[in-house]
Amino acid sequence: MRRSPFHRLPSGGRIDRARPVSFSLDGQTITGCAGDTLASALLANGVTIVGRGFKYHRPRGIISAGVEEPNALLTLGDGGRREPNIPATTTELVEGIVAETQNRWPSVRFDLGAINSVAAPLLAAGFYYKTFMGPTRGSWMFYEPFIRRAAGLGKGTFARDPDRYEGRHDFADVVVVGSGPAGLAAAIAAGRAGARVILVEQDSRLGGSLLSEPVGSPADAWLGERIAELESLANVRVLTRTTAAGLYDGSTVVLVERRDHRRPDPAKGEARQVAVTLRAKAIVFATGALERPLVFRNNDRPGVMLAGAVRTYLNRFAVAPGRRAIVTTNNDSAYRTALDLAQAGIAVTVADLRRDIDAGLRARAAGAGIEVRPLTAVVDVAGRGGVYGAMLAAMDNTDAPSLQSCDIVCMSGGWSPAVHLTSHTGIKPRYRADIAAFAPGGFAAGHFGVGAGIGTFGFVDAVREGVEAGCRAAVHAGFDSPVTELPLPDLEPIGHALEPVWEVAPERGGKAFVDFQNDVTAKDVHLAHREGYQSVEHLKRYTTLGMGTDQGKTANINALAIMAGLRDVDISAAGTTTFRPPYTPVAVGTLAGRSIGHHFRPIRRSPLHDWHVANGGTLIEAGPWMRAWYYSWAGADAATAYVEEMKLVRKGVGIADVSTLGKIDVQGPDAAEFLNRVYVNGFAKLPVGKARYGVMLNDDGLVLDDGTTTRLSETRYFMTTTTAQAGEVMSWLEFLLQAAWPELQVHVSSLSDEWAAMALSGPKAREALRLAFPGVDVGNEQLPHMGCLEFEHEGAPVRLIRLSFSGELAYEVYTPADFGVALWEHLLRAAAPLGIKPYGLEALAALRIEKGHVAGLELDHRTTLDDLALGKMAGKDKPYVGRELRQRPDLQAPERWSLVGLECLEPGQRLRGGAILFADGDPIRGHGRGYITSVTWSTELGKYIALGLYQGGLKHAGAEVVCAYPLKNEQVRARVVAPHFVDPKNERLHA
Repeated sequence: MRRSPFHRLPSGGRIDRARPVSFSLDGQTITGCAGDTLASALLANGVTIVGRGFKYHRPRGIISAGVEEPNALLTLGDGGRREPNIPATTTELVEGIVAETQNRWPSVRFDLGAINSVAAPLLAAGFYYKTFMGPTRGSWMFYEPFIRRAAGLGKGTFARDPDRYEGRHDFADVVVVGSGPAGLAAAIAAGRAGARVILVEQDSRLGGSLLSEPVGSPADAWLGERIAELESLANVRVLTRTTAAGLYDGSTVVLVERRDHRRPDPAKGEARQVAVTLRAKAIVFATGALERPLVFRNNDRPGVMLAGAVRTYLNRFAVAPGRRAIVTTNNDSAYRTALDLAQAGIAVTVADLRRDIDAGLRARAAGAGIEVRPLTAVVDVAGRGGVYGAMLAAMDNTDAPSLQSCDIVCMSGGWSPAVHLTSHTGIKPRYRADIAAFAPGGFAAGHFGVGAGIGTFGFVDAVREGVEAGCRAAVHAGFDSPVTELPLPDLEPIGHALEPVWEVAPERGGKAFVDFQNDVTAKDVHLAHREGYQSVEHLKRYTTLGMGTDQGKTANINALAIMAGLRDVDISAAGTTTFRPPYTPVAVGTLAGRSIGHHFRPIRRSPLHDWHVANGGTLIEAGPWMRAWYYSWAGADAATAYVEEMKLVRKGVGIADVSTLGKIDVQGPDAAEFLNRVYVNGFAKLPVGKARYGVMLNDDGLVLDDGTTTRLSETRYFMTTTTAQAGEVMSWLEFLLQAAWPELQVHVSSLSDEWAAMALSGPKAREALRLAFPGVDVGNEQLPHMGCLEFEHEGAPVRLIRLSFSGELAYEVYTPADFGVALWEHLLRAAAPLGIKPYGLEALAALRIEKGHVAGLELDHRTTLDDLALGKMAGKDKPYVGRELRQRPDLQAPERWSLVGLECLEPGQRLRGGAILFADGDPIRGHGRGYITSVTWSTELGKYIALGLYQGGLKHAGAEVVCAYPLKNEQVRARVVAPHFVDPKNERLHA
């Protein structure tokens, strides 16, 4: 890496030289000091190139000292902690940081990607829209893998992040965002009024812009006094290292709190980052302002930096930028940097773009030995991996530019208030010509803006605004506001007079960068204008301006102003892009918090869960449920076990846990009418003690769910739903009763967790019941198919419904959840002479496929009654939800897909779920004529069988189809058959 003239000063700064901190960059060990950022430590060690440009791969150096940094993006950590695109400027230096430069190969100093600069004319704005569209319509599919590999800067990891992230909720009367002079004043004023105050600061220290003042100066002393007072106020909490990432309705602010400096140990439950949802009665925005660069040729070279950043590195981190500096500016603020550089013994030349410069400022500069050159611009920079000179040109004549040697170019194009947070709720910023920047366009009730965040750049004015806003915020929160004043230091003020210059010497050509992170140049903005992309939103998307991780913090205003000039309209008329949360990038882990893995959503367990675990059951996630997949008695893996479990049910008797079925109690004098409207088939005349299979539709005419409903009395029904749709069906029923038919006297309650349920299936199922309940008549006359009995067993209610999911003689047995294990074990003991054993979810699903029962894979909200061969169930004369839209022509088209069975024709081959179905002779491409929904090995047929949806359905019975599975490049032949593979005449279930 090329070493620059940057070096650490022997004294000064806010670092602790007695505490060295080691870290590595690209494998090289480097040492900084406690109090450094990663950026300041790199500069102190003379590291000049920290990355490569996104598109042209030009060498890039550090440009700023804050969140706006577009260049110094590094990959931090290794293994599961690897995190790309982290600004070195905001990374607090802690021992052992492992950092890598990005977007380079083989190294940041020698990057073969720099050959892109040779092809620069081909890589102008919008080149991807023009280049990758041809020569054929399918060309994009060829280009896409290469584009994806080239996209982005850093590379993440697929390894599991070992760190812990958390979320919490917090509350305050007054929240103050930002701890510069105005923010400190607001927090103190509100705190003095007695309000509960939270002061939020993204930096590790309080002070904001005051941290860039020399240590020991009057401003530094004032800062120390204010921090001491804050610490004395028990009702004020200070959150440093915390970013206000977004503002939402109801004065809700989302904060991201970073704790890396503590070296948190996840094994001890310590979080690395915490997302805080903070609700407040009043908010004071003291968000400060961001310095913007000047747009001139080669302004991206390492060693070209924002003037305010150079001052920060000098005074806060004691890092000097060499021996000679050129400050190029169009405003007064850059003179602070010039004066401090001169005080540090650095030769300074100020190239001021303005003709009229404050006389007092010029006098101070002259007294410090600074050369001030009015009407002078830096039009180019000499150097590649660093700066060795700048080309200066007079703006009032056409003389050739002259080269002046320097180690650094400090640029300042003015300051833009950080309007991001105040814009998150939809309040558009407004352009202010006096500061040549956008400022907040207004505030909601209880919101107040102060300081540089609203365009007030003077120290005294900012503090006074802060005091006033803090008092007003406290009053809004319900507190009496005492008269509050803060002492002010004796400072020699420097104004903020500005003369906007948006593009320096555009006629000279070359690459003058507007957006450093996405390599957008002034030429790109001109090209977008010529090609008609003149709206700011179109400009953004056509050039990728502001679409990087920095969201264009240093780029947007310059680009908008250049476009406004090309359009010959005011900047206010050109408008701005939309500001959206988060203000700075937030790790996905922080957003997820503890909602990961099994904590992502609540895990639901059947009342029989512990029994399955203790008795050889292997569990599997099925939606939110943990269900028994298979049992060890049948085999060591699912592929073996489910076949044995199927054989048990087909030849003897098995028992399965079906407690996950949705169970809904429907009661009321209008319950029959209600169900008659919900289901497509009739329920009004269902006799007491009988169950009926039913299907309900969404109001769009597509199938919502199926299940059985049993009439327990004249006004009470017991509804069961599929496991997957239980919650949605419950919500749907409540919606209908509350919004569609409020006149119906019906009440619905979810009983899904109240009852344990078990399916007793197989030709010996009735025998098993007789052994378990010898006093209960379960014969055909007393309990026919779709019949229901209720009785008690050892004091526990039992509900017995004869219905079959497997096609065999079968019963569903229900009992309150607390009695579930006892009843389950009783059935196993009583029917042990019959060889009863439990069977799991895999066998349960396989049995229903053999029988041709549709389930969740077929009920995917895209299928109709007719698709599933259930159309004949629908009542012809009664109304029901979805009836009219079910008749839409597209849903009744003859060649629409419908349910079919499929038998594998190739021994040794298998069918796969999701395989695309093609007619024999069709070209194997595109979406085919349908797809396989469910697959199993059939113990009855000795081959793989499947259910699927196929155009024309059973009109093609007997036809051969090709089942293509592109993920494994497989093509298997199958025959279309009826979906009922087992007992098509229903003789077994009626036995």
